[in-house]
Amino acid sequence: MKYEKVNMELRPSVTKTFGILTAGGDCPGLNAAIRGVCRAAYDRYNMTIIGIANGYRGLIDESVRMLRPVDFQGILTRGGTILGASREKPFKKETGDDEISGDKVRAIKETYRKLGLDCLVVLGGNGTNTTGYLLSREGLNVVGLPKTIDNDIVGTDRTFGFHSALAIGTEAIDRLHSTAESHNRVMVIELMGHKAGWLALYAGVAGGGDVILIPEIPYDIEAIGHHLVDRVKNGGKTFSIVVVAEGALSIEESRMEKKERKKYRAETGSPSVGYRIAREIEEETGMETRATVLGYMQRGGIPSASDRVLATSLGTAAADLLARGEYGKMAALQGNDITAVDLGVPAGKVKTVPRDHYMIDTAVSVGTCMGVDG
Repeated sequence: MKYEKVNMELRPSVTKTFGILTAGGDCPGLNAAIRGVCRAAYDRYNMTIIGIANGYRGLIDESVRMLRPVDFQGILTRGGTILGASREKPFKKETGDDEISGDKVRAIKETYRKLGLDCLVVLGGNGTNTTGYLLSREGLNVVGLPKTIDNDIVGTDRTFGFHSALAIGTEAIDRLHSTAESHNRVMVIELMGHKAGWLALYAGVAGGGDVILIPEIPYDIEAIGHHLVDRVKNGGKTFSIVVVAEGALSIEESRMEKKERKKYRAETGSPSVGYRIAREIEEETGMETRATVLGYMQRGGIPSASDRVLATSLGTAAADLLARGEYGKMAALQGNDITAVDLGVPAGKVKTVPRDHYMIDTAVSVGTCMGVDG
């Protein structure tokens, strides 16, 4: 089907040509966001669009191509990213070598100028937007969009990708219930969330998790064991579901330095926190316990309707920022409004779950153990 430009009056734009890239881990909604930016930029403002392959690595290697309407047509529902992604961090020093990172940053700046870009649009998580902020400090014009299934970007109430991953995590928990009940087992499911527990918390509540463990609340295995045993003795429940964020840690581990904690975990021999907690539960309670790690399943597939809407709205807002020449900002959702915040707001930060967040109280109110007594 041939793409036809929307019949609308072109509006003036400060930005004439911009580059766009996706970086970090893939997540549902990236293509929807690309489409939102590009459709609005092309149809409404007649901008020239340069697609950059594989994140910041594409700028270093000058792996670019002009994006035409046919490239961003029909991608609203597709998972992944048509631009490709990488975890390239140009400002990160390798083996203490300043020259390596310096060369990468110089290459990015040279490619930016060689292409005649007025601005660079970056779609990504904490690392991607932090790099965007650092590039803006180097004199480049940058606009960011917040994507991550972890929902841990400061400055926006929600990131696109989170809702889709939440649906996948919830469905996985639902499916584990029947197996847990059939075999009278404790089933541990590990979800993503290295530093923030938003995904595990919300999926745990949505899926009726009996225990939810997140990085923000170090757990006490004795409290978990007491809760699970009490479910059997006083509740007549012969099975339980334990939802664990990959960054969950015990009270003992929370008191350790990072290197000490890493050594301690290596000595336990467990491939991940989900398996370690399953072993600890079995040792503490004597209950048969199994672990499931959902892994990259959470990142894949088509975006939910909610993420398609959010990604599209943030994308069109980014196009408007480009048109007005409002650089150095990240499009964001705050309350019911699509707005923008300075790129310095999310840079180098992680939005963690506050201990007084209503969702924690919601979980506790329906009898969920958050890993500690009380």
